[in-house]
Amino acid sequence: MSTGDTADDAPDRPLKRGWTTGTCAAGAAKAAFAALVTGDFPDPVEVELPSGARPAFALAMHERAAEMATAGIVKDAGDDPDVTHGALVRATVRRGAAGAGITFKAGAGVGTVTRPGLPIPPGEPAINPVPRRMIAAGIAEVAAAYGVAPDAEVEISIDDGAALALKTLNPRLGIVGGLSVLGTTGIVVPYSCAAWIHSIHRGIDVARAMGLDHVAGATGSASEAAVQKLHGLDEVALIDMGDFVGGMLKYLHAHPVPKVTVAGGVAKMTKLAQGFLDLHSKRGSADLPALARLAAEAGAEADLCTRIAGANMVAEAFQIAAAAGVPLGDCVARAAWATAARALDRADVLLEITVFDRDGTLMGRAPLSAAKR
Repeated sequence: MSTGDTADDAPDRPLKRGWTTGTCAAGAAKAAFAALVTGDFPDPVEVELPSGARPAFALAMHERAAEMATAGIVKDAGDDPDVTHGALVRATVRRGAAGAGITFKAGAGVGTVTRPGLPIPPGEPAINPVPRRMIAAGIAEVAAAYGVAPDAEVEISIDDGAALALKTLNPRLGIVGGLSVLGTTGIVVPYSCAAWIHSIHRGIDVARAMGLDHVAGATGSASEAAVQKLHGLDEVALIDMGDFVGGMLKYLHAHPVPKVTVAGGVAKMTKLAQGFLDLHSKRGSADLPALARLAAEAGAEADLCTRIAGANMVAEAFQIAAAAGVPLGDCVARAAWATAARALDRADVLLEITVFDRDGTLMGRAPLSAAKR
């Protein structure tokens, strides 16, 4: 997954696209296999993307021994805040047994899958299906050109991958020892948030495969810790939803879990209450006059509603309501539940909304109930 700055920090110019770790691995593997066959490393080396495009990549390193060859490509993620930007992706290739095809091995910095539910089964290197196909296609291209069998062992490694993986959700997904080799198109689109959405989906898949009956998507670390404590949830049940509540709920509509909790801070949950399914600040800000109307429904007097509408921020509005004994958090939770239920839209799934302050104190709750009436 990509981590780092938010889209608020995107440069004020056309954004440069980049290349996935899978594309870099495919180029490195093709170059290394070519060196085994011909004695020479193609540099630059062409890679065919799933779209049919054929970009070329310079090799950052290469070395050859009697029975193996290694090539490396530095990943350029463009303007995307990807933790693997600048990482050296290496492929070490050895000739395989006749008829064995391509076998994959996790080198240093590439993780191994240990839990079910991911596209790759437990025990396999965390090299996703599309990168595997791209690697195999590159090797097959070289093999066809020189009349040899496309049988090879491909070991992918990523410099400092084990340390970089700690900045991703890989440990929670059960990918141990390093990074995943990812990519579906071969191209990184800056600030597309595709990697984050991908990690949400894979987290749900793992939870389902492990038989968990309750998952919780949280907007941040404070609400995640609070909801885990509230329900005593296993770490696998925790989905790092961020701002993408709609993306999580829509995936759960097609891949249901019996119980779903959405947890967030007062500002994010106020936005959900007001109909937003993408809670990023660029999608809009919380409507304080609308929040004041919710307070009125909870019994707030007119002067109190005026103060809430004029608050500097949502957190201050909640403080004003709490001082007056108005259960604003419960009102927000109920309205947020209605928005989330429309997206989830399943009578067989129980949905809950929990609203927390920055200290993890529960400020409001709409309890578990069927997400379709």
